[in-house]
Amino acid sequence: MQGNSIDFDKYIASYRDFPEPGILFRDISPLLASAKGMNCAIDQLAAQVAGLELDLVAGIESRGFLFSTPLAARLGIGSMMIRKPGKLPGNLVHESYDLEYGSAELTIQADAPVAGRSVLLVDDLMATGGTMMAAKSLLRSCEAVVPACVVVIELAALGGRAVLDVPLIALKVYDD
Repeated sequence: MQGNSIDFDKYIASYRDFPEPGILFRDISPLLASAKGMNCAIDQLAAQVAGLELDLVAGIESRGFLFSTPLAARLGIGSMMIRKPGKLPGNLVHESYDLEYGSAELTIQADAPVAGRSVLLVDDLMATGGTMMAAKSLLRSCEAVVPACVVVIELAALGGRAVLDVPLIALKVYDD
């Protein structure tokens, strides 16, 4: 591991009542603005997945890209994007999922090189798990193997970990 272990609380800001009353928003902007913080985050993630045989890292739009690409580079493997509709060209594979108030959809290119390959799934935050589950389902529908999911922040009180059938690696877990 290149960096030292750090207290990620120093790199994650909290904002009450954003974007609406009753929500405690965890902001990764200070982490992104810190070379030390980002290097340590990527070092720690790489160390935690070192035992997995991985072929690709897939980032979920859009903040997942901020961690998936440098993690893939650190691991010496390729990176790919899981995008919202209208963001990728070509023939696409789609996965819809429910949100608290409505639904959403994720896509990947149908010719993405994932069949039979081990793909680590990365996002910035795990809340209820809906987005991560949809991304995992999307990859599996294309015959990828998803051995684990990685997030920077887990909001444990929202129960997202419980809906996954693979290990979840989180750099910082909040119970509130």
